Amino acid sequence: MATDILAEITGMLVEIVGDEYLLAEEVTMKTTFNEDLALESVEFVALAELLHHRYGADVDLMGFLAEKDMDAILAMSVGELVSHIGRITRTSLARVAAGGPSASAG
Repeated sequence: MATDILAEITGMLVEIVGDEYLLAEEVTMKTTFNEDLALESVEFVALAELLHHRYGADVDLMGFLAEKDMDAILAMSVGELVSHIGRITRTSLARVAAGGPSASAG
């Protein structure tokens, strides 16, 4: 599952920052948003929108970032986001399997 999520996030990042930049920098679980990708705040907002459309309201990037202090945000890796999405989607799938309400799929 993590490999699929990483591939989807990489695709979103290519859409946001352009593939010519990411061709020179392979995105891995250890890739950082700030130091490696130099993502700006407007690009984080664009990523948040794409994540919302793909995974639904349960994957709230801005809420996830709000739980971190500035140093943690600056050091955040793609892997941390992949793990967060994995936890959320597993919870949503478990809820659906139990007959509860599902997360909106966008």
